[in-house]
Amino acid sequence: MTLRNELPVPADAGDARAAETALPTKKVFIKTYGCQMNVYDSQRMGDALAGEGFAPTERIEDADLVLLNTCHIREKAAEKIYSELGRIRLLKAEAAREGRNVNVAVAGCVAQAEGAEIIKRASVVDLVIGPQTYHRLPQALARVRGGERVVDTDYAVEDKFDHLPKAGAQEIRRRGVAAFLTVQEGCDKFCTFCVVPYTRGAEVSRSVEAILDEARGLAQAGVREVTLLGQNVNAWAGEYEGRAVGLGGLLRLLAEIPGIARLRYTTSHPRDMDDALIEAHRDLDILMPYLHLPVQSGSDRILKAMNRRHKAEDYLRLVDRIRAARPGIAMSGDFIVGFPGETDEDFEATMRIVRDVGYASAFSFKYSPRPGTPAADIDAQVPDAVATERLDRLQGLIRAQSTAFMESLVGTRMDVLVEKTGRYDHQMVGRSPYLHPVVLAASAGAVGDVVSVSIARNGPNSLIAVGGEPEAAELSSLRKIA
Repeated sequence: MTLRNELPVPADAGDARAAETALPTKKVFIKTYGCQMNVYDSQRMGDALAGEGFAPTERIEDADLVLLNTCHIREKAAEKIYSELGRIRLLKAEAAREGRNVNVAVAGCVAQAEGAEIIKRASVVDLVIGPQTYHRLPQALARVRGGERVVDTDYAVEDKFDHLPKAGAQEIRRRGVAAFLTVQEGCDKFCTFCVVPYTRGAEVSRSVEAILDEARGLAQAGVREVTLLGQNVNAWAGEYEGRAVGLGGLLRLLAEIPGIARLRYTTSHPRDMDDALIEAHRDLDILMPYLHLPVQSGSDRILKAMNRRHKAEDYLRLVDRIRAARPGIAMSGDFIVGFPGETDEDFEATMRIVRDVGYASAFSFKYSPRPGTPAADIDAQVPDAVATERLDRLQGLIRAQSTAFMESLVGTRMDVLVEKTGRYDHQMVGRSPYLHPVVLAASAGAVGDVVSVSIARNGPNSLIAVGGEPEAAELSSLRKIA
């Protein structure tokens, strides 16, 4: 069955087209680091800048404004930004020699953590703006044009989403048929390794009405798949028609919006996975059978040191409940190895929980101390060589599980959302329910269609549907070009 993507025309389509065809006079280059929420934030900053006459460019050399939207999760994140700013300083100097003024802004979590230190260390930077204040970007840029160097990292009293302009239908379509939608920000869990509570603040949920309004706008512009975002997304809570609802209830409301064919959400905390959300996985076919549910470690001792406030057995029982509600659901997770004080026995407990769950995919990292977090002050830091060896072993197991999961899909039929044209004329590329790229025949459907295909084989990182394989002549031509 093919679900066609019929694009409804918004009532104000004429006005929107007129606004979108206005010729901007300036260009902005936005580089995004880190998570999906940063991708969403970059898009919203782009929307705010569009009203100031900025059009996006993929060439930093052409930009009148360079904006780095930063992430502070990994080690040496700030130093990497300063290194990038050194390269931008040369570009800015070259533009000045050509008579062009280029402004440079640093946004996101490094901006929040470093604040005025960025202005002090990097003379190239004109503006530092935090993740909770980027709705004030136009006003801050006006101050920059007046000759100020601006730092705006105070937590905003107002709801930034109420002050951000809506993206035009044309811009939404340019971004593709899958979209992110932030529903929750901040975190109250205070895991001892994590900077999020300090850079993003306390947990805040957007209202049901605001979320549904944005989702309807995405659907009207042709978006078919919506991923709900939050630092702790399943802590979202709201009220609808006089009753309290959690994320499970919100998903049921979103499932009723015409045009939306798929729903996802990330990132979750096991302690906030309630009965209503598990039941949503049971009842909603539109909710994809793929769940990212980080556990971080399989050792109860390390989980306690991390302040995760659950045990390994709690996590395993939760996974069993989810799989009972939605048989065949694919699990993904996060793991940190080398956390301070981690012993060989602790690490082996992590390996056991990975074997017990059987992940379709997972993200794994060596622990890196984040300044200002409690774990950074623990004396029992694990030697880097030991952490590296453990990470190699863990990633080997995860790769084997991921490969086995992809191989299990060969010969099955699945619904695929067609996202773009493929490498060859007869190909399209879509997305599986489990987030794998799928190469399929162009005759199967157009961009935005959800089509049922049979999987012929799997590649290193993608699935190949019947009819999507490159023909021998095309492969021969490709080898000659190489």
